[in-house]
Amino acid sequence: MHTNRIENFWSLLKRGLKGTYVSVEPFHLFRYLDEQAYRFNERKANDGERFIGVASSVLGRRLTYAELTGKTESTAEPLPA
Repeated sequence: MHTNRIENFWSLLKRGLKGTYVSVEPFHLFRYLDEQAYRFNERKANDGERFIGVASSVLGRRLTYAELTGKTESTAEPLPA
C-alpha cells in the first residue's frame, strides 16, 4: 500500500495555492479544489485534449453573470440592450 498519489495531489494543490492563487478566500476554496482535482485527474492528457474535453462539456450550456456571481435572478440587474 502506498500514498504517493494523494501526496502528489496535495503537493500540487499547495504549490498552486502558494504560487498561482496567492489570495484565496476560504469560501471559494471548494472551487480551487475542484480545479486542482480536474487537473490531477486529467494530468496524462495534453493541453489540446483537455481543451476539447472542456469545450465539449460546455457546448449548449449557458452560464449567466448572476449565476456566476451567486446573485439570484430577482436581485440581478438586467443587461443593457
